[in-house]
Amino acid sequence: MKKDIDIPEVKDVFVAAVREKHAEYQTLDWNAYLINDRNETLEGVLIVSKGYDGKRETSTMRHSIAELPPQSYAKVEFLQDDVLQLNNEFSVSFFAEGKMFHKKFVFRKNSINEKALQELPVMQKRGVLLK
Repeated sequence: MKKDIDIPEVKDVFVAAVREKHAEYQTLDWNAYLINDRNETLEGVLIVSKGYDGKRETSTMRHSIAELPPQSYAKVEFLQDDVLQLNNEFSVSFFAEGKMFHKKFVFRKNSINEKALQELPVMQKRGVLLK
């Protein structure tokens, strides 16, 4: 039975952490983004996120994006400095090509930092990228 289930591979969809200046508070904050580097729209996007390690766990957050056009991105959530010390998991599900796709992206604890910055697709910014 399991061999009959087609689970398509997620390609050209990424989660990134970007360090940005908050306009109102004038602070440098980390924000998580979903990036669609595909040539088709992602529909019915559901994102479930949580932080954890062996002893601690954050609340589970749920986000939805009705449509994410091709070659675009959307902010998912603000990442507090305290949660950067935890593993941060983003479970992403969406519809494209008439199929449902799913992938888990995990920032390992302390991996979101200035030393890990790289050029991000679509965004024209630097950040920490999960493929």
